[in-house]
Amino acid sequence: YPKYIEHIGIAVSNLDKSIQIYEKLLGTKCYAIETIDDQFVRTAFFRIGETKIELLEPIGSAGPISSFIEKNGEGVHHIAFAVNGTDDALQIAKENGFRLIDHHARRGADELDIGFLNPKKTSGVLIEFCSNPRAE
Repeated sequence: YPKYIEHIGIAVSNLDKSIQIYEKLLGTKCYAIETIDDQFVRTAFFRIGETKIELLEPIGSAGPISSFIEKNGEGVHHIAFAVNGTDDALQIAKENGFRLIDHHARRGADELDIGFLNPKKTSGVLIEFCSNPRAE
């Protein structure tokens, strides 16, 4: 089960411009920029206490972030919860009747193992479970 909100993912059209906006808004510097080629996305992270903000910029017109922005415009894309083990959290969610996008953990940004739930069973909110296997 979730321990805390790990991060909030925000889809943006221009990562560099959005980094400047969020650095001013949050009063802190972006601590990491990363490209995740298999997800067609570039990410930037900010730490606010125990929670992070993840900005997500699509690479090209493929991938879920590009589709999200095309359909909804920029904005909150997902909420990620820290869990002790992503595979275990996905299995518990499945046993409790939630539909899964990912049936097994996969590598995501910021060295985390991630897995998503289908938003059709979570009141329209895309939920991500993430864990750091090196910290477990």
